[in-house]
Amino acid sequence: MEISQKSNRENKVLFISHSQQRCGVYQFGLNIANVLKNSKKYNIIYQECSNPDEFLAVEHKYTPAAIIYNHYTSTMPWLNRKITRKINAAHIGIIHEITQEVADSARSSLFQYYITPDPTLLLNNPIVFKTGRLIPKYMNEYVLPVTPTIGSFGFGTQGKGFEKLISTVQQEFDEAIIKLHIPYAAFGDPTGSSAQAIVRRCKDSIYKPGIRLEVSHNFLEKEQLLNFLAQNSLNAFLYEDNKGRGISSVIDYALAVQRPIAITNSSMFRHITSARPSICIEDSSLRQIMNNGFTPLLPFYRDWSEENLIWDYERILNNIIEKYFRESNFGTFVSLSSSLRFIRNILPHGFKGDTRGTSWVPKIRKGPGETPQERKQDYSYSPLSDVTSFNRILDDAARFQYEPVIKKLFEIVPDMMSRKLPEANIQQAFVLDTVYRFALAHKNPKMLCIGSHDDTAAASLKKLGLLLDEVDPLINYDLDTFMHKPSTDKESYDIVFATSVIEHVKNDELFLTQMTELLAPGGFAILTCDYNDQYKPGDRLPQEDFRFYTQYDIKQRLLPLLHNCSFVDTPYWDNPKPDFTYAGCVYTFATIVIKKSS
Repeated sequence: MEISQKSNRENKVLFISHSQQRCGVYQFGLNIANVLKNSKKYNIIYQECSNPDEFLAVEHKYTPAAIIYNHYTSTMPWLNRKITRKINAAHIGIIHEITQEVADSARSSLFQYYITPDPTLLLNNPIVFKTGRLIPKYMNEYVLPVTPTIGSFGFGTQGKGFEKLISTVQQEFDEAIIKLHIPYAAFGDPTGSSAQAIVRRCKDSIYKPGIRLEVSHNFLEKEQLLNFLAQNSLNAFLYEDNKGRGISSVIDYALAVQRPIAITNSSMFRHITSARPSICIEDSSLRQIMNNGFTPLLPFYRDWSEENLIWDYERILNNIIEKYFRESNFGTFVSLSSSLRFIRNILPHGFKGDTRGTSWVPKIRKGPGETPQERKQDYSYSPLSDVTSFNRILDDAARFQYEPVIKKLFEIVPDMMSRKLPEANIQQAFVLDTVYRFALAHKNPKMLCIGSHDDTAAASLKKLGLLLDEVDPLINYDLDTFMHKPSTDKESYDIVFATSVIEHVKNDELFLTQMTELLAPGGFAILTCDYNDQYKPGDRLPQEDFRFYTQYDIKQRLLPLLHNCSFVDTPYWDNPKPDFTYAGCVYTFATIVIKKSS
């Protein structure tokens, strides 16, 4: 009976929020909690509390294993460390105003762990977890308006760019309808004075007779707001940069209705600025963005589903609750395998061979990412004409052959390349050239990079205009976790590649098997690895490697495990004199390029 009660407690999670509906934080938390109620692993109990007594009564009633707080200082001023320390549960705070610096400096004070809804975050801090966004389910049945109709919404706080929208529309259109929905914010603009002032400025700036402005202030429930957005030709959010702010939730609603979206390159939209063709007005006109339709936004729409969000929260709660139970006095047994799984999931790994000789401390990214100048830079590339071998050794002869590609890497990602060990750059050069070469055979190749963080080949391919899905524990998760994500489509990728990753993976047989399971028929897997054909188990290795590869490893141990796969050409991996030295070890690099049968 006692074991059963403990097991029940492990699955019980409180989700605490405040009760003021006219608040973006409240709406965000309510949407998340309503979706999490569909979890089959956890009993998520949503409660609104306005003071310590209400909260403590709720906690006493349910005695959860974990409590998630939809926390913002101004909406929960009553919550403090003295209260949370009274409760024997894992305390998890949602950080709304998240930046990389905030995440990296977070400590176990008010909460022991944190969840952040920022897909761009690097997971440098083991107590900080992240999720994708949540796009509400919605069926848009409205017909596109005949007259170009541009909509926007948000509370009447400064920096939302409503006035800029009026100006931008008039620069491009002689006839258009602009619809603004600006409700009064309970915490930021309770009387609506700011919202009304914004509207006055917008009205005063209209100088074209064919431009009509429609404004509403009444608070809209979720379905009403989605209906508002669904009836527009385009929804636009032209925020000021607002550095130091978290991601804006307006995009979640706008994506739900599957209409084109125009944005500024604000840090609050950093999670979608990678859309191609660009949806930033610094790069494209409103008319261009409208004509491109919803296609540039489809990857985000598919990934930030309710099913994926539940999966995100379940895996995070698994990790946190297992760790908390293990370190607390709950007395619940947690298996060694699950403990190791927690450690594997939260610690940075997936090291790159090209970072040898640098410190292993991740760079803290500042700002929203690329500058407008970097985003506007056009790069071109043509694969080398003298490449005849793909399963080969990357030695000094290869460095000479791929020297033009290495120069191209320095042209495209100079800052990233400046941190790398020069002799190891041959791997990224090979991967860039080979991936780009094979991608040319497809109109819109679907590609996946495994171990993409700080990888110069992946970064350069994106600058060259190729779209990549990315897997890396510092960015999201490892390959095995990705394989279990609800939206992962096996046998769908034209190219899957990993630069100097496989030697750092303990179970390389599973790793390579999963890579090829992701390949579509006719698809290619492209890898580089640390190689020494004279290596024997027990020989000295760099501390981050599990092994050096040999011909036997690749041909006899790994290849037979891969269903319907073969080398793209005859391998040549003879290398009696390795020419690379690192950490007191002499070895070289080898490439593995495999094709799945059509």
